[in-house]
Amino acid sequence: MDRPHPHAAPETRLPAARLEQRPVLSAKLQGLLPPGANVQDAAQGFKNMGQLVATAHVSRNLGIPFDQLKTRVTGADAVSLGKAIQGLRPDLQPDEARRQAEVAQKQAKADLKHTEQAEKPDR
Repeated sequence: MDRPHPHAAPETRLPAARLEQRPVLSAKLQGLLPPGANVQDAAQGFKNMGQLVATAHVSRNLGIPFDQLKTRVTGADAVSLGKAIQGLRPDLQPDEARRQAEVAQKQAKADLKHTEQAEKPDR
C-alpha cells in the first residue's frame, strides 16, 4: 500500500476537512460568521483551525467583515492577524490592534478546547 510523503500535510489537518468531523466547533463557528455564511467555504485557505477561529472572533469582536480579514490573513501575501486589523481598522493604535488579535487568539484556544471536550465520545 502506498504511504503519503512524510512531509506532506494530511488533508485532515486543514480546517475545511476537519470541520466535517467537528460538529460542535462547526456550530460555534456558524454563530461567529455572518448570517448565511457557509462554514466549509469560510474555512478554505486557512493554515489551521486556530487561525480560522481567531479570525472569526476578530470579525465579530470588532465588526470587521470576515471576508476582508480572511483575504488579509490567508494566501500568498498573508499578514498577521494584528496587521490585518491595523489595515482594516486604522482608527486603532498598533498596540490595540495587537491586543485585539491576542484576545481573539485566546478566545479561539478556549473554543477549540471546549468543543474538543464536548465532541469526545463518552468512555
